[in-house]
Amino acid sequence: MREITICEMPSLYRDDFRVKGFVFGSGKKSVSIVGTFRGNEYQQQFIAARLVKRLKELESAGELNEGFEVLIIPSANAYSMNTRKKFWSTDNTDINRAFPGKAEGSTPEIIADGVFNMTKEYEYGIHLASYYMVGSFLPHVRIMKSHLDYFEESAGFMMPYMMIRDPRSYEKTTLNYTWQEAGVKAFSLYSAQTEGIDRNSAHTIIRSILLFLKNKGIISTEILGGYKECAILEEEKRIIPVRTSYAGFFEPKVKVGFEVEKGDLLAEIHDPYTDEVISELRSPVDGVVFFMHSAPMTYSQTAVFKLII
Repeated sequence: MREITICEMPSLYRDDFRVKGFVFGSGKKSVSIVGTFRGNEYQQQFIAARLVKRLKELESAGELNEGFEVLIIPSANAYSMNTRKKFWSTDNTDINRAFPGKAEGSTPEIIADGVFNMTKEYEYGIHLASYYMVGSFLPHVRIMKSHLDYFEESAGFMMPYMMIRDPRSYEKTTLNYTWQEAGVKAFSLYSAQTEGIDRNSAHTIIRSILLFLKNKGIISTEILGGYKECAILEEEKRIIPVRTSYAGFFEPKVKVGFEVEKGDLLAEIHDPYTDEVISELRSPVDGVVFFMHSAPMTYSQTAVFKLII
């Protein structure tokens, strides 16, 4: 294992800010794995750290095959995690909306430039992503449509679900999109949690990445488990949102991964002043709970569930 510094900037009050990377093996630049851009992505940081530990063990045991290089960047924004801010703490900028970055730009653009230039030569890019809404997911892999055709390669992760969708306009400055523009086969992996550590879900993501490395011939160790992937195309409209009619305390009656039938009670909304039940959310379809809101309160007209049919 080699530790490298991808980006370094002086700090007024603390030690200099550095973005560190860990390189395993040598040869073809095969896979880069990028962890956190946001200060609340504790689960993603944990997953990346465990991957560094595991690949270090595999390399020491001679189970990292010759001719392949793997790069892991656990965090590109440790500063915001230290100060308990979601975005870059001095100007509230989302680094994952600053790609491909600028060497002489703002601080988030400089960080994005460093990460992008270090990873764009790898054949595959894996981003440990988080969702913009507060909630829990079934672990899955996502691919944005682009000029590249590599959807079938996501089966190498052996995850339960793979989503394929068109990029939104605001996503054209994300790492995933700019990777693909540079010819990198990009995947975003979503865990069950973001702001807390869920070890079971983390294990699922770590295992899926190791399975991918195994299926690409990069590691030789045996990896147990995995699923036969179910592909979900966005245009097929198989993701059904369930929205609230009222704001209030959110009390779920199911969990992510539950199978539900049409009419099943998903959650209650309670009046925040009287605790009376002011709304019941019932499943509009037979399906599986793919996403669930996890904050204690919700706004009106919020998609607090997403169901797969």
